[in-house]
Amino acid sequence: MNLGVLTLGCPKNLADMDNFAGIMKSQGHTIVDEIDETDLIIIDTCGFIEEAKKESIDEIFKAISAKKGKPGLKVVAVGCLVQRYYEEMKSDIPELDGLIGVTSPLTLARLIEKGELFYLQAPEGVYGYFNRRASGYSAYVKIGDGCNRNCAFCSIPLFKGPSASRSLESIKSETLSLVKKGVKEIVLVSQDNTQYGRDLDGDLDLGCLLRELNDLSGDFWIRVMYLHPDHVDLSLIDTMLELPKVVDYFDMPVQSGSDRILKAMGRTRNSSELGSIFNFIRAKAPHSVLRTTLMLGFPGETEETFRETMDFVKRVEFDRLGGFVYSREEGTDSFNKRRTTTTVRAKEMLELLLQEQDGISATRLSRYRGKVMKVLIEEAGQSYSIGRAFNSAPEIDGVVVLKGHVEEGLFTNVRITDTFEHDMEGVVLDELA
Repeated sequence: MNLGVLTLGCPKNLADMDNFAGIMKSQGHTIVDEIDETDLIIIDTCGFIEEAKKESIDEIFKAISAKKGKPGLKVVAVGCLVQRYYEEMKSDIPELDGLIGVTSPLTLARLIEKGELFYLQAPEGVYGYFNRRASGYSAYVKIGDGCNRNCAFCSIPLFKGPSASRSLESIKSETLSLVKKGVKEIVLVSQDNTQYGRDLDGDLDLGCLLRELNDLSGDFWIRVMYLHPDHVDLSLIDTMLELPKVVDYFDMPVQSGSDRILKAMGRTRNSSELGSIFNFIRAKAPHSVLRTTLMLGFPGETEETFRETMDFVKRVEFDRLGGFVYSREEGTDSFNKRRTTTTVRAKEMLELLLQEQDGISATRLSRYRGKVMKVLIEEAGQSYSIGRAFNSAPEIDGVVVLKGHVEEGLFTNVRITDTFEHDMEGVVLDELA
């Protein structure tokens, strides 16, 4: 069978579908990119916020429209949006040939092979390791799924269920397999990596996992994403800084810099406590990269709370920052709360915040000018090549642009010659002789 796979949403979905694709290929199926070669299209959906839901629905209807030119084509929607709105989608989009909720890659593969295309059970977000394709030089490895935090704005626990961790051996096996296939960066993801191991027997936690992965053979980076700032402790920070394969990159989505909004969101640490954590990291390792995500327009947001968030961002001086506008999601604690700012104004706030951050990011990056950095080359062209240093996560941060052809898939020492808001330019060190 020729399968088309479209993955939407977060990196956790990418990890799932790369595992699914690997399993299907091992069973003799072919993963294809062209729709005219496809027998069945699988769309892994996202149900987190309104914008992501709309993108999923748009892509579903695009795929359905392709059936007109290829009558035998089947379209199956899977994942988070299906788990959340299974009955509604079954009723409202009868053109779909299948709906499968949140399942493990192996379960999804078995269902597809059996032709059981309508399936909804309790979320199955964690799994063992069987096979996986490696489609680049960095790879997301999912260490768990679900969440126990119940933030007031977040719908994820509604369709992902409580936090569940993958076994240590499964994660190690997947990591080793990827490294043997040429992957040079393992990016650990889950809804909240600080929850890892708490549901497993023994004293296993994220720090233990990092030490185990660090001891695996091979030359590769380990990057940790999605650390809930309320549950990051100093011992975890020390562990991340001590382990040579773990890059000194701290991704902690604080969501707001206003104490009033943080409390309304159900967060436990206030802006001063959050600032102390970031200050601790900077004091101990000034070269470390701090990344966060902020939400604008949450119920209770005012011009004053926005100024507080802006002031917080200026004080901390994050290296990297992303943001989004609050989405009112049914089933969450904030659903019935009155919005105190319009969506238009929230978007304006976000734009102002990102403009301010551009200046901060540019200043933070400028300290690398003239310095030598280890760069992972990911794309080799004739006139220029592209890579990333430790200070940039794949897909969401900037890149290093190098003149000329540089062999991809390798770590290369580069002298940084110029920096901008998000990207850097450099030359391979050997070329300086």
